[in-house]
Amino acid sequence: MTEQGPSLRPCKRVFDLIVVVLTAWLWVPLLVCTAALVRVALGAPVLFVQERGGLGGGTFRLYKFRSMTNARSASGALLPDEQRLTRFSKFLRASSLDELPSLLNVIKGDMSLVGPRPLLTEYLKLYTARQARRHEARPGITGWAQVNGRNAISWEQKFELDVWYVDHQSLWLDLRIMGVTVARVLGRHGISQADHATAEKFRGSGQ
Repeated sequence: MTEQGPSLRPCKRVFDLIVVVLTAWLWVPLLVCTAALVRVALGAPVLFVQERGGLGGGTFRLYKFRSMTNARSASGALLPDEQRLTRFSKFLRASSLDELPSLLNVIKGDMSLVGPRPLLTEYLKLYTARQARRHEARPGITGWAQVNGRNAISWEQKFELDVWYVDHQSLWLDLRIMGVTVARVLGRHGISQADHATAEKFRGSGQ
């Protein structure tokens, strides 16, 4: 683990809480309005809750707004992701409004505003030793990989960007990433991977 990472964590935690509290006037009403829209457009439950990999390779429950229907085939199986996305669902993802509940994870301390994205727990056993270093930083709502390609780049590229962030993280870099994130969201860059509703599943490097 890098020396810079652990020493920066208390400062990042204070920074995260200050930003979340000072912007509550903006995101709390938006959270409530979006929740109401999700309930009307997609039904219950409003929240999507899933175990994700966190700091040190541990796990936590990630909160997001639900963005898919429960449409099923005649046999009862859920339809592929792309068939369960509505126009409203695509708007939620393109605008990143589905990520708003993750601010609750930031308040709890599971996540930071900036860091490697928290991924499925099933990926934990698939990382190489170098890729696993992404868990030396608290996972973030946005991150270096998100502003440098998001879902439009390969898993290996994303993991390299995550490790680079771990080795170079600073509050100044976090501010830069947050600023670029706003531009990326408004421009809707890299929201999904070619031929996939979001990103292709990671099956291990070289697979």
